[in-house]
Amino acid sequence: MHDLYTLTDLGSRQLLDSGYPRPARLAVIGFPIAHSASPRMHQPALDEAGIDARYVKIAIEPGNVAETFRRMRALGFVGCNVTVPHKLEAMAACDELDPGAVAMGAVNTIRFDAGATRGFNTDGPGFEAAIRESFQTGLQELTVMIVGAGGGAGGALAAHCASRGVAKLVLANRTVEKIQPLAANLRSLHGLPVECFSLSDPALVAATAECLLLVNASSLGLKPGDASPLDPAGMNAKHLLYDTIYQPPLTEFLRAGARAGARLANGASMLLHQGANAFQIWFPGTEPLAAMRKGLGVTA
Repeated sequence: MHDLYTLTDLGSRQLLDSGYPRPARLAVIGFPIAHSASPRMHQPALDEAGIDARYVKIAIEPGNVAETFRRMRALGFVGCNVTVPHKLEAMAACDELDPGAVAMGAVNTIRFDAGATRGFNTDGPGFEAAIRESFQTGLQELTVMIVGAGGGAGGALAAHCASRGVAKLVLANRTVEKIQPLAANLRSLHGLPVECFSLSDPALVAATAECLLLVNASSLGLKPGDASPLDPAGMNAKHLLYDTIYQPPLTEFLRAGARAGARLANGASMLLHQGANAFQIWFPGTEPLAAMRKGLGVTA
């Protein structure tokens, strides 16, 4: 019995399914991926809908995404979810892209149709639903800072925020040069004020204080001992802090916000809502949210 698969296991149905009554037809790929809670929400939704399939985790090293898709297609997979660090590589490996994925510049959901591998992005809508659920507010007219905007997920969230009419967008990244093209594109497309900072820029503290919603889309917080990507000196009680990381449930970024009296939420709610959207891409007409919420233990 497996909890975690690799590219090698995609060599045959015997390797994938030995000992299981149902075939693996859906997966999440990433590196690392052992921590993923995606099976905990997708499997209950599959079971409730009476779909004869398992949802599994597959650790795929960078550079192997196209081969992974080729093997999945050969084995009859319905599709897969894509997480760090593969969202840009997955986009390049698709035959066709949904307009939402093009707009957000990254792919997090794959559907294998006859003759085509199609890429979608449910991060933006999932994020927006999570913010509304967590803080009882929409994105429109908010001042938003996204940390880690140079990555696939961070860039996608920035693009979604811009499209939803935020009042101001502040992008922060370890390397500021990596986010400047994204900022220029968002300014051009949406006529939106977009500022860029490196994480080491002393001016970032003042910029933090001037925003309302602070979002960590970086990987800082995944490992024990990781510091907050933002200096706590810029945080205060008016802030809404959202960390896209959900494991661990309380990162140093969120702890710093709690000490400042801010309202907090972690990425479990975004995982839930983007996952429900992905499920409906694979199985149109289904209503998986309640089963997924129960599987994850996320309350409304």
